[in-house]
Amino acid sequence: MQEFDPRRSATRWAPRIFIAVAGLAALGLGWKLTADDAKTPGTEKAALDPAALVALQHVAFASAEAQPGFERPENVAVKVRPGETLQGAVQRAGVAPEEAQAVVSVLQGAIDTVNIKAGMAFEAAIAQRRGQRGPARLVGLSMRASPSSTLTVSRTFDGALRLRELEEKVRDEQKVACGEMNGSFYESVANVGGTPAIISQAAKLFSHKIDFSRDIKEGDRFCLVFDRKVTESGRTIEAGDLEYAEVKGQKFYAFDRKGDAEGKTQFFDALGKNIKGFLLRTPVDGARITSTFGQRKHPVLGYTRAHKGVDFGAGTGTPILAAGDGVVLEARRWAGYGNWLRIRHSGQWDTGYGHISRYASGIRPGVHVRQGQVVAYVGSTGLATGPHLHYEVWLKGERINPVGAKVPQGTILAGSELASFKSQKARIDRMLADGGATVVGDDTPKLAAADLDRVKSSLR
Repeated sequence: MQEFDPRRSATRWAPRIFIAVAGLAALGLGWKLTADDAKTPGTEKAALDPAALVALQHVAFASAEAQPGFERPENVAVKVRPGETLQGAVQRAGVAPEEAQAVVSVLQGAIDTVNIKAGMAFEAAIAQRRGQRGPARLVGLSMRASPSSTLTVSRTFDGALRLRELEEKVRDEQKVACGEMNGSFYESVANVGGTPAIISQAAKLFSHKIDFSRDIKEGDRFCLVFDRKVTESGRTIEAGDLEYAEVKGQKFYAFDRKGDAEGKTQFFDALGKNIKGFLLRTPVDGARITSTFGQRKHPVLGYTRAHKGVDFGAGTGTPILAAGDGVVLEARRWAGYGNWLRIRHSGQWDTGYGHISRYASGIRPGVHVRQGQVVAYVGSTGLATGPHLHYEVWLKGERINPVGAKVPQGTILAGSELASFKSQKARIDRMLADGGATVVGDDTPKLAAADLDRVKSSLR
């Protein structure tokens, strides 16, 4: 029998074995629960999309711990002023000259920091000193280096500045941008991702059908489909061609006709009829009729005589558009009409434009013009009491009333062209059915101007 030594403590194996077994059991249970959770649908965390990753990067450098004695960082948006250096712009954010110089030195390896253009924008994360004593501390800086890349400068744990470049992949896609009128046509389309180029295309397309200053009301629905190059975060960097446009129920589809010598895209309604017609209703955008066709008392001469056209009131310098495709027949001074322009169209149709202040560049007899092209500018030359456009329509050498004139219709597709058009139209209609819901708000993230509090809450 083993002797008992009162100087040595007894070894208690049972409690130790129990604890070890319990620990192993708990570890096994935890592993099983984790494995079960991983297999359970819907419990796996979704990967962050590119926009969230970019936003998280901004939060990371802007929310970094400031040094003792500093407040939490704040975002400061800065634009380079005319004649200002990049260092001066960074310093204007509130940091000391040496910090601004250090940031510029870091950026030198990625961009030209000397030849900086006015208007260049960046976002600085600045931490103010407690009590506003002394210059602020730069926590980070972000700027767009190209349409698809962003540069960020952030501090590491040891206080050094680190440069990173985020290059987003760019893909081609067709964008469906639908919404309701809220403000001007430009503002409304821009709010759902339309670019200035696309908005201009759409405005010209509807210019002979809709008066945007009088016919459009709040809440009117619109929808555009266009090609674009877009980054991973959903930001449009380049817009291509307009494929479809709809305003107030009027729908136009783009279609390339094989027989078009100039190879230009034309637009047709749902039945395959060319929507531009033969002549525009109004050769001046947004103008009002101030005098109609017929007998009237001449405002300058003071006696009654025939008024062989329609007058549109508009300010001096307002663009005058060619009413249809044709060739410039006359561009000269003509008696009481002042500066006069006459365009010969097909089928013995002519249009005339009087009291012009000046002609558009390149407009002279023999030059071909297209419908909607700017050919001159409103003025008050000749016998005129104020700036306006005198507009005439001629048929076989005789003046006719431009209002209500039975001008030829546009092209109507038929045969194989109509079948091809219908196939293309069906594809657009499917896109609209799948993605044509009204867009609420701006779907284009402005990465360099992210609101930090909003971003942080969305990433939780």
